[in-house]
Amino acid sequence: MFRLIPIMLVLLLPGCFLAPGMDMQTDGDLTEIELPTMKGGQLVKEKTRIQPITADLIIEREVARRQAVNNLPPMDETRTSYRIGPQDRLQITVWEHPELNDPGGEKILPELAGKVVDDNGDLYYPYVGTLHVGGKTVTEVREELTRELSKYFKKVKLDIRVLSFQAHRVAVVGEVRNPGIVAMTETPLTVAEAISRAGGATQDSDLNNVALARGGQLYKLDVQALYEKGLTTQNLLLRDGDVLNVGDQKDSKVYVMGEVGRQQAIQINKGRMSLAQALAEAYGVDFNTSRPGDIYVLRAGDMQPEIFQLDAESPDAMILAEQFPLQPHDTLFVGTAGVTQWSRVLNQILPGSFTAIMSQAAMMGM
Repeated sequence: MFRLIPIMLVLLLPGCFLAPGMDMQTDGDLTEIELPTMKGGQLVKEKTRIQPITADLIIEREVARRQAVNNLPPMDETRTSYRIGPQDRLQITVWEHPELNDPGGEKILPELAGKVVDDNGDLYYPYVGTLHVGGKTVTEVREELTRELSKYFKKVKLDIRVLSFQAHRVAVVGEVRNPGIVAMTETPLTVAEAISRAGGATQDSDLNNVALARGGQLYKLDVQALYEKGLTTQNLLLRDGDVLNVGDQKDSKVYVMGEVGRQQAIQINKGRMSLAQALAEAYGVDFNTSRPGDIYVLRAGDMQPEIFQLDAESPDAMILAEQFPLQPHDTLFVGTAGVTQWSRVLNQILPGSFTAIMSQAAMMGM
């Protein structure tokens, strides 16, 4: 019977191509199959290039990442002071002229006191008539009103303050405790302040993934870097109409498949996970059954697929793995060794008996 084993093995070699599980097939340095890809605004089918994970690739990607982080809207210094707008309620106090002030003074409820700026940005005041205050600072309105009242009174002294801020608002949504509208006040409203006034971020928030929508453009902010590294460039001053969306980390996972200790979906913590960390979370590469030279990262992107390959035949390649950052929804695939595929086919065809036959053959020196 043992003499038949070599013949059986030769006959079963083609079964390697029918091995259970997946195997990464390539066409040179391209994928074997065509993938949907967005090019020039059109969806086309084409093969994707497989990029080796090297030091050059990591440097190139890190430079691009830092440029993206700094791709922020320009700072408008003229907007640091509050600008009065429609529906703001102003309290105007003219000293030594009580007839010009609100009757009842401090006894009036704040929501009823003062004068409301109309939708055109105008305000009516005795003796002066209609005064356009929209878009002006409190200081500018004080100076203009003082100048106009000085035509009728001597040594006019007055004070203006905003009782109710209604004109300028931003929306804070996503993973914050109290999503909704945040009013802008005399104190310039920053990203960190807006998140704080919305109750702070929730436990499920991804502060590495905060999006700012402004003027039809979307900007990505790394608020976690602001908190942990003091990267103040991420703490932008907000403008009226801005929408701030704090991301959800529950959807930030990578998927590990192939010849690893345990195939699973792994949660990315605080927006950071390296290829080495993902392999460790999956209980490492099974070097008995895998091809360490075929570790792939598959990234679907937004119809912009990318595939990266790490050759981990040498242990120092794990330094590259630690320096290669993963992104949410990446799929990590570790290839199967050819001998493992062959063995699995034989085990399917000769269940139970195959292992025993090979053991006996080994003992007899075959």
